[in-house]
Amino acid sequence: MRILKKNLKGNEGEIALVPQTLDDLWHLKYIIEPGDVVFALTKRKADSATDKLRPEKSEKKTVRLGILVESLEFHKFSNRLRLHGPIEHGMDVGAYHTLNIEEGTDLSVIKVWKGDQLERIEEAEAAAKRPKVIIVAVEEGDADIGFVRHYGVELYTHVRQSSGKGEGSLRDDFFELLLEKLKYPLTGEESIVLAGPGFTKEDFLNYVKTKEPEIAAGIITEDTSSIGMSGFQEVLRRGAVDRIVEQSRLSREASLMDELLKEISVDGKAAYGMEEVRKAQDYGAIETLLVADEYLRQDREEEGNIDKFIRNVEYSKGKLVVFSTGFEPGQKLDALGGIAAILRFKI
Repeated sequence: MRILKKNLKGNEGEIALVPQTLDDLWHLKYIIEPGDVVFALTKRKADSATDKLRPEKSEKKTVRLGILVESLEFHKFSNRLRLHGPIEHGMDVGAYHTLNIEEGTDLSVIKVWKGDQLERIEEAEAAAKRPKVIIVAVEEGDADIGFVRHYGVELYTHVRQSSGKGEGSLRDDFFELLLEKLKYPLTGEESIVLAGPGFTKEDFLNYVKTKEPEIAAGIITEDTSSIGMSGFQEVLRRGAVDRIVEQSRLSREASLMDELLKEISVDGKAAYGMEEVRKAQDYGAIETLLVADEYLRQDREEEGNIDKFIRNVEYSKGKLVVFSTGFEPGQKLDALGGIAAILRFKI
């Protein structure tokens, strides 16, 4: 995320920014809300009023419009965020329009900013300066390549050895295909975690060293018991991503969820579900408040009291962590009611 301008009085005002990655668009999904005013360049048909019996076909013009957001959709597979609502500034005021926000779109958001939304902006801005991370999880004859996103690990491709296992040209063909698949998305700025059970990952690393020594120089290895999404999860839990990307959001969420589930299993310092969490706050017991992004969004859309509750927790020196429901820890939190807390003491 590139921040172009901030013009805030207290927590209200305008931030102009440019989303640079798919991750940034995902962040904006939870930053922009119904009732916000968003400006961006867009195409719209000009009025074609004419005295002719057969009016000429109107052409779309590029204009900068400000719309009052009524709804928004995140289209992950088309890499765009769609904002819909009536035009407040520009041509055809009052008419409805959809802004398609993509990577590289210059936009301004005017709203009352909440604390976690400003933190998201700062986090996305800092993340733009960090290296990207690719995880390759490989075992004999099978491999998965995943991209570490802010909303989770996205499976990029699966590679399988055609037939046979373990030796000879078939294994070399498998390594060659895996290397080609790995090279395709590389821009030279990524870091690579090579993970998996056994010695296949070391053998593949040696193969890469002979074929592409520059790529091999940026690879670190990590032992995992499996490949696929569970293998990616192990990599995050073991801290490999943290060693590359300081304060990795995903690793932090996985670690906190492990801690929460451990405390729940022993009836310890944990609470989940709004009723239990609110009770814990009444005792001033919340050390870390865990909230699923979808729970947060839904409560705000329904004009609930989640923001007032969060302010009370922070006033009591509690910390807030918003979990992505696009990733396993966030999905587990969602299954627990969307909100939970790690406590200072058992209640």
